[in-house]
Amino acid sequence: MANTRASYNKDLKWNVDDLYETEEAFFAQFKEFEKRIEDYEKYRGHILDSAKNLYEFLVFDTENEKMLEQLYVYAHIQNDQDMTNTKFQEMESKTYKLYLKSAEKTSFVVPELLKSSLELILGYIDEEPDLLEYKRMLEELFKFKDHTLSEQEEQILSSVRGAFNTPDEVYSLLTDADMKFPKTLDEDGNMIELTEKNYPKLLRSKDRKVRSGAFKNLLETFGKFKNTYAALLSNNVQNDNRIAHLRKYESSLQASLYANDVPMEIYHNLLDTVKKNVDPLSKFWELKRRSLGVDELHIYDTYAPLVESIDKKYTEEEAKEVILNALSPLGKTYIEDLTRAFEDRWIDYCPNEGKRNGAYCTAVYNVHPYVLTNFDGTLTSVSTLAHELGHAMHYHYAIANRTYQDYNYTIFVAEVASQVNQILLSKYLIENTRDIEEKKYLIDDLIQDFKSTIYRQTMFADFELSIHEKEAEGEVLTHEMMCELYYDLNRKYYGKNIVVDEEIKYEWERIPHFYTSFYVYQYATSYAASIKIAQDILNKREGAVENYLEFLKLGCTKNPIESLKVAGVDMSKPTPLIEAFAYFEDLVNELDKFYKEV
Repeated sequence: MANTRASYNKDLKWNVDDLYETEEAFFAQFKEFEKRIEDYEKYRGHILDSAKNLYEFLVFDTENEKMLEQLYVYAHIQNDQDMTNTKFQEMESKTYKLYLKSAEKTSFVVPELLKSSLELILGYIDEEPDLLEYKRMLEELFKFKDHTLSEQEEQILSSVRGAFNTPDEVYSLLTDADMKFPKTLDEDGNMIELTEKNYPKLLRSKDRKVRSGAFKNLLETFGKFKNTYAALLSNNVQNDNRIAHLRKYESSLQASLYANDVPMEIYHNLLDTVKKNVDPLSKFWELKRRSLGVDELHIYDTYAPLVESIDKKYTEEEAKEVILNALSPLGKTYIEDLTRAFEDRWIDYCPNEGKRNGAYCTAVYNVHPYVLTNFDGTLTSVSTLAHELGHAMHYHYAIANRTYQDYNYTIFVAEVASQVNQILLSKYLIENTRDIEEKKYLIDDLIQDFKSTIYRQTMFADFELSIHEKEAEGEVLTHEMMCELYYDLNRKYYGKNIVVDEEIKYEWERIPHFYTSFYVYQYATSYAASIKIAQDILNKREGAVENYLEFLKLGCTKNPIESLKVAGVDMSKPTPLIEAFAYFEDLVNELDKFYKEV
């Protein structure tokens, strides 16, 4: 029987009716928005005529942005729940075109504002107190004065913005909808269809033939499309570099980090620090090789559980219960607010055919967050749910405490709340079992989180930086070059005591985050910050919970470095990363101690 969306219970699906009760209501607002954006023209050349004009324009623009956000998220999540549904494909396409049209209509705004001076704006704020709520946003805008083009040039960029997103769109369609993998062996000895959804489960199989087969079948299939993926990623990198050059940045890395007030030293320090600290990971690989009883540890072995007898499964209700219990150190109010996510159906669990792979959280200021997962009952899927709910609560508290223009927290801190949740969940599970085998399993899982988030995401960040720098220097990004680069980085970041299989050179082709450039490094920096925050909370450090909840409420009212200081973490110093590796080594030593005792 086909794994269709219709076969799942309503309670396992997110409630899109909270956005629009009917599709007719969606299209009615769609048409209303089309008419509203025509009114931007009356503000052209007059935004700064007076303080009153400026305030009137900002209110008008903010209401439009709220409306567009709601339209876009509705179309986007409808399409993601079943990407084979042509009706939703068309809905999302139309909404995206509307977004592009809106961007083109408003392309004059920033250049017009920046023709003026911040002094004039601040004077207007003194004259019109209602403008005070826009002060941070306006000050932030003037930070980009030297990187903003003329009105005509901005309009041209806006008109072709859709073309810049083509690589990502084609990647998604090819990977999520069109690509088919060969059949592969499962644990029952059956040949099953391999998919991106069941691939992680197969890699965690106790049967090495299952792990090896899935690994090779999936990556070799990607390898058959290496020229296509190389063209897509190369085009994406070219777009990044050309736009950064046009906007007078030194590099695309600077352009990305500048927007979030993150010094480039933080990025480079991350790469250098992780590469210098691979010894604890090498020690773990040797421990894992011994525990699995293999002569050599291959990459496809690294996800296999250390303990064969532990294979827990969770229902959606059990996942809810364990998450609420694990996060109880965050206090009664947090748990009450989190319960709403379950009861009000913010979450879509169904791993149906055609659904977008992976998981994410998005939010609508006028409504609430939405969480997409592909829940399969494994501990990994429970942890993923806790992760995405961390994002949801971050959005929830920011929305509740900030205006629209200040609620959307910066990318640099975006992964902190999600990873704090995952760490608290893991620690809770470890502390609440007396079964040594289960404890070993759970510590291994926590180590896997660290490995995947610190080592692996930093390796991705290194790959991204390298291909952007090579392209900027005039090198052609061929599939041969990218495969060789990616393979060599695996050898550097995974250290000793592991066989780096040849097929891993194709893995870069399946990483969607490479189409959102210079994003992944923040998983690693955020995880280091999250370890510090979670440890303070669990150790009941005075003010730790209160400071963390205050951090969740900040939105973008502080720059990310200052925001994390509110939560008790100073990422401008190397201390959080150094402490994170000490934490990781302690986990490896704790696990090793169990094996020595046995």
